[in-house]
Amino acid sequence: MITSSWLFKCSIFTIYSFVLFFSSGDFPTEMATFDNNNMTNLTNVSAFYCHFQERFKYILLPVSYTLVFVIGLALNAIALYVIVFRTKRWKPSTIYMFNLTMCDTLYILTLPFLIYYYADQNDWPFSEPFCKLIRFLFYTNLYGSILFLCCISLHRFVGICYPVRSLYWVSAHRAKLVSVALWAFVLFCQSPILYFSRISDVKGERICYDTTSPELFDEFLVYSSAVSVLMFALPFMVVMVCNGLMVRKLLKPGWGSEGAERGGLSAQRSKQKSVKMIIIVLSAFMLCFLPFHLNRSLYYSFRYLSCKLLEATSVAYKVTRPLASANSCVDPILYFLAGQDVRSSLTKKNKSSKPTSVSQHLKAVGKSSVLIAGLFW
Repeated sequence: MITSSWLFKCSIFTIYSFVLFFSSGDFPTEMATFDNNNMTNLTNVSAFYCHFQERFKYILLPVSYTLVFVIGLALNAIALYVIVFRTKRWKPSTIYMFNLTMCDTLYILTLPFLIYYYADQNDWPFSEPFCKLIRFLFYTNLYGSILFLCCISLHRFVGICYPVRSLYWVSAHRAKLVSVALWAFVLFCQSPILYFSRISDVKGERICYDTTSPELFDEFLVYSSAVSVLMFALPFMVVMVCNGLMVRKLLKPGWGSEGAERGGLSAQRSKQKSVKMIIIVLSAFMLCFLPFHLNRSLYYSFRYLSCKLLEATSVAYKVTRPLASANSCVDPILYFLAGQDVRSSLTKKNKSSKPTSVSQHLKAVGKSSVLIAGLFW
């Protein structure tokens, strides 16, 4: 594990150095430093400044973060109450949903400090250790949410595509172990944030860097690239593949035929609801996280290009930041939508005969009911 991770980071650094080497003839040899207000290209002889017209962010970010904080905190508090006090038996998906809700809640609790920071136009009133802590918690819980959404997709995939095997593969105990491992992985991967995050006095303002100080930015870019691959690109591919295979399985002719014979139109509607829910979940995941990570990567990588192009990527990056935060509001809503389908499917199952074995269970309930249970619980 350590060797492969080291080789991975070295490969990223090699590629990045290769690009800088071939671009060094036309652009400054030293890194371009920037914060949330401007970007500065430094050379050994002179310096020029890219002044960005970004005052919109002092309205956009505080307003959007405030909405996410108010709405998201209320929704996630309700979700936690339902999970903790209203759920009698915790199944694997319940455990993943609890951890996802915890990530969203902890993420939301960091927003008031950022709301104040951006509303005060990038003037950090607190200490440097607290700046490090807020940035660390912000990204830890953001990527924790992504990884637990990935776990939920894998869990649903197994329940739909391998319904019989899932009864043996998936258990609450294994879900707990996976959750602990994911938390340890996220904390380990995000711990460098505590080193990179700094504060600096710039033109009378105390900046709490979202990235790092100028002299460390090359190292930060390597770290950020590795994190983006491990904690977004790979989970994103897993979510896409799992959801795509689930939709393919659901739309396959003959899938759920036994349930359709017993439940008729009701079973078909349950299958259609499952497909719609998968599409909604996948669309929400893509809308919230894909634009944010794409624009952030461009923003970090284009600092040697013209000021006009860099400003465009900077604006796009800041506009997509509220989308990533909005996911904290979307998750509990989808949880309750799923819960409604689960309750209806469980009611139908209870009215049917009580199977005494796995094979009888599949025959009595039908594959459609199994996929509903695997999809949401």
